[in-house]
Amino acid sequence: MTLRVLGIDPGLTRCGIGVVDVTTTRKARLVYVGVIRTPADMALEQRLLLIGTGIAEVLDEHEPHAVALERVFAQHNLSTVMGTAQASGVALHTAAQRGLAVGLHTPSEVKAAVTGYGSADKAQVGAMVARILGLTEVPKPADAADALAIAITHAWRTGGVAAPANLPAAVSSSLTPAQRAWRAAEQSARGR
Repeated sequence: MTLRVLGIDPGLTRCGIGVVDVTTTRKARLVYVGVIRTPADMALEQRLLLIGTGIAEVLDEHEPHAVALERVFAQHNLSTVMGTAQASGVALHTAAQRGLAVGLHTPSEVKAAVTGYGSADKAQVGAMVARILGLTEVPKPADAADALAIAITHAWRTGGVAAPANLPAAVSSSLTPAQRAWRAAEQSARGR
């Protein structure tokens, strides 16, 4: 069985998107990679519309089984984290409209999955993405390579199975300790 995953590295100025096919033996193949760009001087709602439209076009053209996003983490630059969060919300909404399972992965989880080292730099991630996918060059810009890394991570972490948000126990047990702790915290917050 092959799992097709759309990976998204959310951003307001540059939103990396990449689609990969991954077999249950972890063999990955590039299907599509790109970046949705929005100009900084465009109205926020128009920028978000552009991102949503771009993601929708990729979803409709490549029909992935699942979507994976980089989990938004607090940063020192509030405007950067806000833009990232807004782009993530658009991506989540667009995936939910199509009934697709969405996985959220931290930057360190993605780095560890593709390089074996959770503090790898962007160059190391890009080089490993190219190697995993058998590419002669690292996808540019880094947002595109990051999107592919996110997609690969999701496929590898779910064991090549498209898992719904309410994961069955068999799939849930394959999550990392950090992913299990995050999922438990999310479920606890929903119960309040």
